[in-house]
Amino acid sequence: MDEVKIIDVKRTILEDNDLDALNLSKELKNKGTLLINLMSSPGSGKTTTLIKTIKCLEDKLSIGVMEADIDSDVDAKKIKEETKAEAIQLHTGGMCHLDASMTREGLSYLDKHDLVFLENVGNLVCPAEFATGASKCVMILAVTEGDDKPLKYPLMFSICDVILINKIDVIEYFDFDMAKVIENIKKINNNAKIIPICAKSGEGILEFSNWINDEVRKWKEEK
Repeated sequence: MDEVKIIDVKRTILEDNDLDALNLSKELKNKGTLLINLMSSPGSGKTTTLIKTIKCLEDKLSIGVMEADIDSDVDAKKIKEETKAEAIQLHTGGMCHLDASMTREGLSYLDKHDLVFLENVGNLVCPAEFATGASKCVMILAVTEGDDKPLKYPLMFSICDVILINKIDVIEYFDFDMAKVIENIKKINNNAKIIPICAKSGEGILEFSNWINDEVRKWKEEK
């Protein structure tokens, strides 16, 4: 009997997407646009963090935002109402992540900017597997989620340049060990910059904004 040919479809899809993402990153480099992929679980405070961060940067940089969601345009409306950033909403049609082709399509509807944020679909699994063309990845971990998340979702923590630990204003009400979570993150990704923040009050947002500003400057200088 002839052997059955087995095709690893997922691997092929990921390889094709990785190539597309690499090409998109090069295109953005030529344009001088830094793309940041922002990821987290639902309810971690992505949009609130984004609004506070944009307000720190909007007088220094031209900023665009792509809000990804399965449905609704709530987040894009918030960005447009509360900041000077250009914002569009991307509907994924039920998909739990964005890939490079979706990101490319979204960018085609934005003007040229120094900085573009991609607020990915809220979960800690699918967005970590698909490259978007972003040169930097940032994730938010809320203290309300627990300090074991780096152990449960190591891929997400391994790919991020910055990890924001949000809602530190309520840390005393939850079983969350800051030292333990930092130790677990460093075991997975020793290069990650970890910044405790409170998006509601703005604590830690300036440090994050300064990091972004430096990355935009380096991105343009290395052209």
